[in-house]
Amino acid sequence: MPQDPGGPIRIAFLLSDNMLATSATLPMEMLLTAESASLRDRGLNRTRLRLSTVSARGEPATTRSGLQWTPDYALADSPSPDLVYVPGFWRNPRPVIRRQPEVLDWLREQYQNGALISAVGTGCCFLAEAGLLSGKAATTHWHYFDQFQRDYPDVQLKRQYFITQAGNLYCAASVNSLADLTVHFIQRLYSKAIASHVERHFSHEIRRSYENSGYFEDAHSRHPDEDIVQIQLWLQDNYPRAISLAQVAQRFGFSSRTLNRRFKAATGQTPLEYLQEIRINNARDLLKTSNLTIGEIADKVGYQDTGYFTTLFKKQLSTTPREYRATVRAKLFSAE
Repeated sequence: MPQDPGGPIRIAFLLSDNMLATSATLPMEMLLTAESASLRDRGLNRTRLRLSTVSARGEPATTRSGLQWTPDYALADSPSPDLVYVPGFWRNPRPVIRRQPEVLDWLREQYQNGALISAVGTGCCFLAEAGLLSGKAATTHWHYFDQFQRDYPDVQLKRQYFITQAGNLYCAASVNSLADLTVHFIQRLYSKAIASHVERHFSHEIRRSYENSGYFEDAHSRHPDEDIVQIQLWLQDNYPRAISLAQVAQRFGFSSRTLNRRFKAATGQTPLEYLQEIRINNARDLLKTSNLTIGEIADKVGYQDTGYFTTLFKKQLSTTPREYRATVRAKLFSAE
């Protein structure tokens, strides 16, 4: 979710027949509460949100409860979002998925553009069907575990977790888990204080934290320095942009020297090494899942110089992007 002071954060909610309305309305209301809190509190991040609803061809969606919901856009006309919410469905989602192949193409496109994508319950099947979860951790509604594993054997189903994260892809097992995940997104967008404010207003009971209920790719890098955590999240959200680490230090109230020292102490890496790792990891995934050229992938992960990107990729992985793509594609499509 790039935080550009010149424009709002665009959040798209996918609508589809037989969806659970709460899988869209609950995060909508939580996000709007966060925005209102930020505008009231002077001195905090006052990021503006632009929420919209989309459907495959702009057609109204009839929810499980019988409500008819008219979207703001068809997929082909919608602005490019920073965050996408894919809803949950009542019972088997496969008939809905089969009728909407354009949704799968759209999700692949948004993923390639760097958007965060959150899916809940059986809606996680959209991500699996689009091929985005191949080789990655995921969860889904408990009632659908066995069917999900049969349909998508190459996905690492984490039955014991309510939330999973794999790069920019998030799966929540239930609407309650989606609420916890949305609190996490709010912290990324605003602050821990505003996230706590929203959580208190929407959930009076003591809930397990996002960190304690999920499976995360980067769990090995957790540490107690909350200032550095916020900088890590900012780098994860903004890696495709041209980034000056001196400006990052200034943004978070550090000198460049202090930022480097505290970042290295917390993570074992310099900020530049961490940023390069994020970019190369995203490039690896695009090489595996997309047909973009090497130059297009370099640009999408923040490098305008394809030669420099190739050199950096080879330095980290001991292979070129082209060789890496050939290797992973051979494994993906080889006959068993």
